[in-house]
Amino acid sequence: MQNKLTLRMDEKLIFRAKTFAQKTGKSVSQIVADYFMSLEGRGNDEDTPITPIVKSLKGSLKDSDVNVADYHRHLEKKYL
Repeated sequence: MQNKLTLRMDEKLIFRAKTFAQKTGKSVSQIVADYFMSLEGRGNDEDTPITPIVKSLKGSLKDSDVNVADYHRHLEKKYL
């Protein structure tokens, strides 16, 4: 059963949320629901579709020799 929830936010934040929702093809309600589910520690549910960008990247590093240490070195170079 779904119920209505009213949120009060700054007008600029609402505009940003609606813009983000339009770009991702989701409703603001779905984005808020996804966020609340993430607070519970639930990952990407089976019924949550994978975005086209993620689909295009899936498996791209399958046969590479990149590992977590490489990623950490990249972050250190970038931010330190």
